[in-house]
Formats: sequence, structure tokens, C-alpha cells
Amino acid sequence: MSAPRNSEQRNLIIAVVLSLLIFAGFQIFFEAPKQQRQREQQAQQQLAVEQAAGQKQVQGAQLTDVKPAPTTAKSRDEALRAAPRVKVQTPALHGSVSLVGNRIDDLRLAKYREQVDPNSPDVTLLSPGGTEHPYYAEFGWIGEGKLPDVTTEWKGGDANGTLEPGKPLVLSWDNGEGLVFERKVEVDQDYLFTVTQRVTNKTDKPVSLTPFALVSRQNPASTQAYTVLHEGPLGILDSKLEEKSYDDIKKKGVEHSSTGGWIGFTDKYWLVVAVPPSDAKVSARFSYASEAGRDLYQADYAGQKVTLAPGESASSAERLFAGAKEVRTLTRYEDEQKIDRLSDSVDWGWFFFLTKPFFYGLETLFKLVGNFGVAILIFTVIVRLFVFPVANAGFRSANKMKDLQPKLTALKERHKDDPTKFQQEMMALYKREKINPASGCLPILIQIPIFFALYKVLLVTIEMRHAPFFGWIHDLSAPDPTTIFNLFGLIPWAPPAFLLLGAWPLLMGVTQYFQMKQTPMPDPTQQRIMQFMPLIFMFMMKDYPAGLAIYWTWTNILSIAQQKYLRRATTPKKQPA
Repeated sequence: MSAPRNSEQRNLIIAVVLSLLIFAGFQIFFEAPKQQRQREQQAQQQLAVEQAAGQKQVQGAQLTDVKPAPTTAKSRDEALRAAPRVKVQTPALHGSVSLVGNRIDDLRLAKYREQVDPNSPDVTLLSPGGTEHPYYAEFGWIGEGKLPDVTTEWKGGDANGTLEPGKPLVLSWDNGEGLVFERKVEVDQDYLFTVTQRVTNKTDKPVSLTPFALVSRQNPASTQAYTVLHEGPLGILDSKLEEKSYDDIKKKGVEHSSTGGWIGFTDKYWLVVAVPPSDAKVSARFSYASEAGRDLYQADYAGQKVTLAPGESASSAERLFAGAKEVRTLTRYEDEQKIDRLSDSVDWGWFFFLTKPFFYGLETLFKLVGNFGVAILIFTVIVRLFVFPVANAGFRSANKMKDLQPKLTALKERHKDDPTKFQQEMMALYKREKINPASGCLPILIQIPIFFALYKVLLVTIEMRHAPFFGWIHDLSAPDPTTIFNLFGLIPWAPPAFLLLGAWPLLMGVTQYFQMKQTPMPDPTQQRIMQFMPLIFMFMMKDYPAGLAIYWTWTNILSIAQQKYLRRATTPKKQPA
């Protein structure tokens, strides 16, 4: 094959590969491993159960009173009625705290619904032991003697009272052996609890105790198993982000020493973590146990041991974040409460240096226009203006390459028997015309990090959850719910999932077709192949957030306008006869 043909085919391959990286990369490098993980999880389940047989939960701190719930789970209402409770009521949270054991184990998110429908139930975050999916936080002391545990009946709380901002819950308990325990539970306007524990030694001998806090999660409900974001055990320990899967903890517990930080569990949008004082030295752990086929995952930390002489008292203040991963709220807690890197509980991804600015930019635009979909359109224009010089250089190079095709054809014919000479003449022609053949790929190359970063913003930030656009798009973070195969709802038929090709992915494919059709290509074969690519992208895009399809469609429209302008600007005007 001749040298120009090799060069043209090489450029085509580069362009196609870069384009496919945007979509196929997700399928190849993320979706396939997800399936493998699910298969491995089933194989490891039996092994993990055998390894955990007879194991008492959390060695070292000796929190042996924490066990999996019974096999037969109670309903949530039955579990909540099992003991007297104090109501929790804040602008952000609804729930209750039990006076027996005093776990924080009943929380619902007042500002978030399970579905887009505003009448759907509030999102349930924490649930008490004995239910199908227990999820709770517990605080206390480790040491010898009779200490408060899950059966302790605390005094002082009014079952008809309410724990709310500015109105703490104050409790006490005497162990009958000379130790008096006091506990004050406070909550702010958002998602932060502060639990201040105090113990007084009224015995005639020294007593050594260690404060602890834990977050326990039994039989976690199935997550959406996204392979591009982390869900599961999470912590900041000694300023380092620790991300572990549930399978990791099944295989082997994890222990860390840390000053400050936090430890707990994350879901896509929700976070529950125990937070020691920022200057406290703690021993932190992720651990796993199994009993009667139920899985228990626990994140906990133990503080520094204190020894109380007779008549002395000691206190410890622990905190709990239990709520939605609102970026502004997380960063506020970082500043005001000195909670290290709490905003990193949002999985910003590999392109975090773009994802974070993109989020703040979209949020700022949203505050101005009141619609995240419109904010995406405006944001796309701003991004296009920012990368205009580089993209313009790519478009100009592609146009020049097309205009140069007759000269390349003439060179090829002239030196058809001397490929080396042709190669030299072709490179000299490129140099004279100031053309870089590879620069035509720049517009596609620029789109890759932008695409990934915007995808992350739409996928992981709760601000995008259930954010509407116009018409049928009620959630920009979810796929377009329509499909062309039932004429977008006109035919009363629910197609299978693989046929759910919505209106916005279809628009994206159509606009990309016209954009690629007018993109200059030196060779007709390249032009035909590139025009076929939108069909592939269209079906790939159907499962991605609708906001991404809107962004891509709008980008195509802007690219078409830019190419038309550039073509007119670079086409020599005909001189009058």
C-alpha cells in the first residue's frame, strides 16, 4: 500500500479509537469487571462464612456485643416499637433514637424521595437491629466491669420529647458498681450528630476505659454496583483515602492508626461515618463477621485509654455524619468542624481536577437559571469557547487536508514507482502548507476528558439526582425514559431494555451524523466509516444519563455551526469576471 494511503488509514484509526474510548472504554474496562466481581462474590461467600465461623466481631477493641441480627427479620415498625424512643426532627432528618442501647438507628432523609414522584416515601438511611437490613451507629466505652451496651436502659430521656437543633438529649446510667455514665446527644440543622460521653469513677480504685464509636451495616441492600464509583467501606485515615469493597473486608479485615479522620460506609448519594475529634489518636478498623447466613460489616475506631482515679471523671466527644453527600454541606463541615477531606466521600474520579470545577460551574449556572439542563447547555457553550483555539486548529487542519487532496493525488501519480520520494515530497508539501495531519484528531481528543468529567458530575453528585429538564426528562442523572420502538409512548407497549432508545440519544446520533458528514476527510472511505459511527454511539448512549445525551447533542450542534463558519471563512471568494 502506498505511503499516503498508510498515513490516511493511520489517521482514521486514531480518530476512531479516540472516539470509541469515550463510550466503549466504559463497557470494556468497567462493565465487564462488574460482572466478574459479581461472579467472584458468589464464589467467595461460602469461603468467607467458613473463615468467619465462630469469630467474634472486632478483635482488639473487644466489641463482642455487636452481632448479626436474627435470621427472621422484624418489620421496621415492629423493631421501632420494641423500646421507648425519642423523636429526631430537623430540617434535613426525621427519625428517632432508642432509650434502650441509645443507638442512632432510625433516620430518614426529609429532603430526598426514593423516586422522582414527590409523593414517594422519604429515603430511609438507618434502620434498627432485627430488621432486614440493620444499619446504625453506636457509641460507648471499652474496658472491664459493667459498661453500657445495647441492653442498657438510659434514664432522663422523655419518650414524648424530641431531639432537634438546639435541644439535646441528655441521658444517664449508673452501673450499680460505682461508675456513673452520662451522655448528651446533639444534632445540627443538617446531618451532624455530636455524642458527648462522660464517666465518673465513684469506686475506691482506679478504672481504665477507652471510648469507641462504630457504624454497623448488616446484609447491605444490593447497590447499583457501578464500576465507575465506589460504594462500601470508606474512610479518611491519616489524611489518606481508604476505599474498600465489601468483598475486600470479607477476605481480610483492615486496621489503621490515625489522628482524626473518619470511617464508615458510603453509597452513591448517602454517607454514614463516625468522626473522632480532629486531634484524637485512634485505632480504626473495617471488619466482617457472619452468623446464620447474615453478613455484618463494621467500621469502628477506639480512642486513647484513660485511667480514672477514685472520684475523677473523663469525657469524650464523638461525631456522626449521617446524610446526603451534598457538596456544599460536606465542604462546610470540613471548614467549620475540621473534618478532614469529607468532600472526598464524593467519588470525583480520575479527572477530579476537571470534575470538581465542572460541578461548581454547573451549580453556579443553576443558581442563575434555575434548571440544571439549561445550565448544561450554557456550560457547554462556555467549554466550547474555552477550547475554541485548539478545536479550531483541528478543524482548520482537516479542511486544509481536504483541500490538499488533489495535490496529494498528483504527487502520488507522479511518484507511483518511488514511494520513498513520494513520502519526502508529501512531508515537504505538509511543511509548506503548514499542516499537521494528526491535528485533525484534536477536537475528538479534547472531548475525552470533558466527557468523562461531566459523566462523573451527572452520575455521582446528589445535586443532579432527580433534577428535571423540560418535557419528559424528569431526572438528568437517569437514562432517557422514552424509546423510539413504541413511538415514544404512543404505542401501548413496553419494549425490552435493549430497545430503550430514547429521544435524546436519537437526537445525539442524528446531530453527530450531520456533524461527521460535514467533517472534512481526505479519503471518501474514511468519510463513510466515520458517518457510520453515530449509529454505534447512539445505542451506547441510551443507558447513560440523559444530561450527557443533552450535552453531546448540543456539542454536535455547536460543532456543526463552527465548521460551517470556518468553511465559509476559509473558502476563497470568487473574483468577478
